[in-house]
Amino acid sequence: MITRKRLAAGACGLLAALAVGLFPASATAADGPTAKEPPKVDLVLDVSGSMRATDIDGQSRMAAAKQAFNEVIDAVPDEVRLGIRTLGATYPGEDKALGCKDTRQLYPVGPLNRTEAKTAVATLAPTGWTPIGPALLGAAQDLDGGNATKRIVLITDGEDTCAPLDPCEVARDIAAKGIHLVIDTLGLVPDAKTRTQLTCIAEATGGTYTSVQHTAELSGRVRQLVDRAADPVVNPVATEGAKQCASAPQLTPGLYSDRETFGEHRWYRVDVRPGQELRASVSIAADRAVNNDYGVLLRATTVHGREIVRGSEAGDGRTDVLSTGLRYPKAEIDGADDGAKEAAETVCLQVSNSFSAPALVKTTPGMPVELTIEVVDGPGTTSDAAAFGLGRGWWLLAVLVLTGLLAGLVWGWISRWRISVWRTN
Repeated sequence: MITRKRLAAGACGLLAALAVGLFPASATAADGPTAKEPPKVDLVLDVSGSMRATDIDGQSRMAAAKQAFNEVIDAVPDEVRLGIRTLGATYPGEDKALGCKDTRQLYPVGPLNRTEAKTAVATLAPTGWTPIGPALLGAAQDLDGGNATKRIVLITDGEDTCAPLDPCEVARDIAAKGIHLVIDTLGLVPDAKTRTQLTCIAEATGGTYTSVQHTAELSGRVRQLVDRAADPVVNPVATEGAKQCASAPQLTPGLYSDRETFGEHRWYRVDVRPGQELRASVSIAADRAVNNDYGVLLRATTVHGREIVRGSEAGDGRTDVLSTGLRYPKAEIDGADDGAKEAAETVCLQVSNSFSAPALVKTTPGMPVELTIEVVDGPGTTSDAAAFGLGRGWWLLAVLVLTGLLAGLVWGWISRWRISVWRTN
């Protein structure tokens, strides 16, 4: 007789056979992970005369910074390439022209020798001016080259004293170059003007601002930022949209960065083949004061200007980033020859904004734009089960239905056979 155990074993065997046929083992990857460039961090320390003030845990701001630097140097991950730059460390005089050039690389960005780096920091003493703008330009040069993650960590106790070179504008110019460099700022016992300036510098590059009142806070925050530099990130590729589609840059799937001035329209081009779907999204960051009531528009059109689809979003001053997106499935061509089936359509993408600036707010460089492009296999023709909203999961549903049908038939046959055997006995 067929027992329940044998019946269960047979059912499991049937399901296993179906699984082997429908879900073949995946091939192992031929290549290992691609080696990445080590991340780079440049610590920029204010060594101006005001760092003599003794208002951080009973010690001077300079002493607190040195202690924090020593702790950070001990804890830097081996894969991070660290450098140190100073501002206001060498010139004690009253000549502004000389004081505003007082920035130098104390320790070059590269593999870290902890003893040498600590020795260099130990020699520092509060001295001169606060040329933050020139120091940021110098730090950007220190980190120049390659595609590694790049981060500047600025530690200062006061605002820049070298106007008209506005450090916030310097940060915006650095961001506009598309070199994927983030600036984080830390203010030591900051006043309102210092907070405003350091916040502006950080926000211009997607960084963070932190107010510091204690040595432990300074050490912990700098260590956190250095560790963050080692985290893998996707760096956008710098591009520049055109004023019309005909001259727009050709984009492939990926992440892109650009700048767009207030009320501007920029165009980009993407190729989409029959049977593929274009997915695009855009974000515009208001990195300065803007008037309330604004919007962002993303349009897909043909090269002849006919609109295909659009996405839009509006804001009222409660958010610093506005995003929208769109999807465009390119239908397959039935009955066409192979050449027509493979021919790509050029889709024009228009990014527009309706931001406006209050009086006295600078409108250049433009606001940061981040554009994401994906081109994936489409859901198929309308005759597919995908038309019912199942996407490409229809075949899995079919497998489950078939398995249930077969299991029911087998169970019914076994039940009838057992009954007939019982009756004959």
